[in-house]
Amino acid sequence: MPEYDISKVFSAITLDQVVPARVPWSGVVRKGQVLRIIDLESQQAVDALFYNAHAYYERYSAQDTLLNQGSAYIGKGGRLFSNEGNVLMTVVEDTCGRHDTLAGACSCESNTVRFGHETKYMHACRENFLLEVEKYGMGKRDIVNNVNFFMNVPIMQNGELVIDDGLSIPGGFVDLRAEMDTLVVLSNCPQVNNPCNGFTPTPIRVVIGDPASI
Repeated sequence: MPEYDISKVFSAITLDQVVPARVPWSGVVRKGQVLRIIDLESQQAVDALFYNAHAYYERYSAQDTLLNQGSAYIGKGGRLFSNEGNVLMTVVEDTCGRHDTLAGACSCESNTVRFGHETKYMHACRENFLLEVEKYGMGKRDIVNNVNFFMNVPIMQNGELVIDDGLSIPGGFVDLRAEMDTLVVLSNCPQVNNPCNGFTPTPIRVVIGDPASI
């Protein structure tokens, strides 16, 4: 059974922070440390980017990740590969069961196409990502395919992707162990036009620390 008690998961905690609804977050997870992302109220999508903390040109690759694991979803035991063929992080625990890496991040442009011109000025994950990566000297070209933690994206028989109600429960979490020093950039998704957040964005909790046992 997954361990919900933080005190039993970490021998030492580096960071324990609540990230408000709709806003970005970033931090470095050192090699061997574990990052826990907690969906406090359930059904909250968390978009994520990953970079080699010492060489940002090496970053998460959805294509390499899917090719290596042979699955359309990411779950426990899944490894997040970089565009250099190295493992950035490994999913060591997960209460949700599966996470998306195909649907991408919402943006003002995609909102306009999908939901109408009146949504153009609504805040979106791509804008969150841009605000956060600029802190590290990166820009639009450095925003690549992302992982959507807790986001439920069934694949229909005709190949169509459908964004459906989230599967995560209140307090549900995913644990990722860093296989190298990794810069993690999160967007606590602000989307209100589809059910990825239950139409109501909510806070998440982020914990980084040394695992109690390896």
